[in-house]
Amino acid sequence: MPALAVLPGIEEGLTARRKTLPASWLYDDVGSALFEVITLLPEYGLTRAEAALLARYSREIVREAGNPDLIAELGSGTGTKTRHILEAAAPARYFPVDISRSALQSCEGVLEGIQGIRVHPVEASYLDGIDTVLASRQDEPVLVLFLGSTIGNFDRAESGAFLREIRRRLQPGDKLLLGADLVKPRAKLLSAYDDEAGVTAAFNLNLLAHINRELGGDFVLRNFTHEARYDEQHSRMEMHLRSKVAQTVRIEALGLTISLACGETIWTESSHKFEPEGIRDIGQEAGFSVVRQWLDHDWGFAETLFEIE
Repeated sequence: MPALAVLPGIEEGLTARRKTLPASWLYDDVGSALFEVITLLPEYGLTRAEAALLARYSREIVREAGNPDLIAELGSGTGTKTRHILEAAAPARYFPVDISRSALQSCEGVLEGIQGIRVHPVEASYLDGIDTVLASRQDEPVLVLFLGSTIGNFDRAESGAFLREIRRRLQPGDKLLLGADLVKPRAKLLSAYDDEAGVTAAFNLNLLAHINRELGGDFVLRNFTHEARYDEQHSRMEMHLRSKVAQTVRIEALGLTISLACGETIWTESSHKFEPEGIRDIGQEAGFSVVRQWLDHDWGFAETLFEIE
């Protein structure tokens, strides 16, 4: 579920025939905190599955990655899931990249005390962040982490384009560890994205609150309801916000007024699910070679290590 689906901008998305909002707006300080709660929910097994893989195979992953001295993580959040990798890689420099300042501050605290690890937070988008990290490299190989199945927030064409942008910035000998959620039964996915406690609903609705706070919007949150859908044709979970009434909304900073019909939805996030071979194909099509893949079969999750030859 973590962030930065390549959807249109706010104005473009809200004036389109099928309304959308950028998933990056889910992750302000409030949204990032809510997502950390989501990762603890019993219905949402993705984070636990990835943590188990990293705990079990961290030493193998680091060894296959060439014992890197420089590690960059795109969309690090609080860094909790990365601790096993860093403990296995020490000594190393670690650059968590995230758009949430509070998440980066938490990350420093969570990882404090790992002997031999120097943490250098980078508050930036993915590509700007990796540019900042690589500007500090001293000819040493780099391991880039893109965990949490964030790659699923892109559609198939966008994921390939994004990985090619990462590939273009790297050098032979550099590695990429890509986490991806696997295809699983519809009921299991719907439960994970619409939990009984309503935390995911609050996370989704906070996107509107974020716009209200930052851009002078007047979205009335109680006029919307969270909706999770599964598109089997595209192996994609979707989050929407459904308007419960016909309404008009103003966003002052954009000089924008929009109307929503009763029942109309705003599409806020996509989360594509993969087959293991599909993940390998995406990386190879972007110019990477597969080093190794590790699978969790209980929840259904994969960590795939790619390299540049």
